[in-house]
Amino acid sequence: MTRTADATAAPRTSTLDRATLMRLASTEYERFGAMLLDLATEDWLRPTECPTWDVRAMVGHVLGMAEMAASIREGMRQQKAARKRGGVFIDALTAVQVDERAALTPQQVTERFPRVGLRAARARRRTPGLIRRRRMPDVQTVGDRLETWTFGYLIDTILTRDPWMHRIDIARATGRHHELSADHDAVLVADVVTEWAARHGQPCQLHLVGVAGGRWSFGTGGPTLALDAIDFCRTLSGREPGAGLLTTQVPF
Repeated sequence: MTRTADATAAPRTSTLDRATLMRLASTEYERFGAMLLDLATEDWLRPTECPTWDVRAMVGHVLGMAEMAASIREGMRQQKAARKRGGVFIDALTAVQVDERAALTPQQVTERFPRVGLRAARARRRTPGLIRRRRMPDVQTVGDRLETWTFGYLIDTILTRDPWMHRIDIARATGRHHELSADHDAVLVADVVTEWAARHGQPCQLHLVGVAGGRWSFGTGGPTLALDAIDFCRTLSGREPGAGLLTTQVPF
């Protein structure tokens, strides 16, 4: 039986203020570009924890997603190509992004990404509220549930979480430096925590360790969870198995 999202439910929106979201977007593009400069030739061929993607393919996806965000015309072109490809839309879209950039050399990708990142951050910042408040037409799958999003949730939140999580993937695959700071990564993680707690709606106490971590209390009683902040996000993304409240997924 085909599942459909509840048409009466309000589409998901971003929770952070827009100035903070746009600051996070700009910083994440900068940090992703800086990580590319640190990669050695052999690093681009290393497998990642995303099935079928080595580092080179993963970077191709991130570059393609940034180019989609930077240009309405490019975004429409990519979506048309993905729908023509068929299958699950997000899988088709990422496949298009990877395949179309497979011929670029690591040097070409590394040189292109900072310019694209600047354009993507600017385009996202200029997206008017009228568009950001609109409900996206496609239903999104998050864990075992279907839901709808506003364009603003995609543009302001998800398009930053995606390169952030892939920056973690690449650092783990290559052993390269993974820059973390309280004014960037901890803010991203705190936003994920807020959404996670709202999604499961249960009382709990959460202690996340590391530069990106913190302590949160939701209601009274419930379990106390303690783990590394990055491992927490990887678990909610589906990259690590979770138990109990940690089976509640959050999109990245």
